[in-house]
Amino acid sequence: MDTPLRTSGTAIASLVFGILSWVALPLIGAVLAVALGHSARKEISRAPPGTVDGDGLALAGLILGWAHLAIFIALIMFVFMFLGGLAFLGHLGH
Repeated sequence: MDTPLRTSGTAIASLVFGILSWVALPLIGAVLAVALGHSARKEISRAPPGTVDGDGLALAGLILGWAHLAIFIALIMFVFMFLGGLAFLGHLGH
């Protein structure tokens, strides 16, 4: 008798938070998507073969979360460099 294939709830949550990070929960959603995505992939790889599905969902959540975090960090760096450059130029004027 075959064991029914189930989808990992953690993988589903990772994808949901990955999507929410772009729509409603910018930083928190991205961090949760990445954490849950790694957890889900570990859960799926440790389960007996053919019993737990959802690796694609977990991977999508990871990609969405990491992409959002990368853009967020780049934006923060740009703001600090821009404001730092303005402060430096303002300092030169005095």
